[in-house]
Amino acid sequence: MTSVTDVSELSYEEARDQLITVVNQLEQGTATLEESLSLWERGEALAARCEEWLIGAKERLEAARTVPTNAPSGDE
Repeated sequence: MTSVTDVSELSYEEARDQLITVVNQLEQGTATLEESLSLWERGEALAARCEEWLIGAKERLEAARTVPTNAPSGDE
C-alpha cells in the first residue's frame, strides 16, 4: 500500500480507485486491528482528496456558467 503522505498527488480517479480498494479490504474483515486502523486512516485521506477534486470541479463549472455582466462583448 502506498503511504498516506502521497494522497495530495493523486488525481480524482486514482484516489477514488484506491478508496474503493480500501473499502473492499475493510469489508473483508480479515485485517488485524492495526491494519484496519491504517486502512481507515488511508480511506479518510482518500475521501478528503476526492472531495477536494469534486469541490474544485464544481467551482470551475460554476465559474464557467457565470457570465460577468460587465464583460466586453468583443465589439470594441
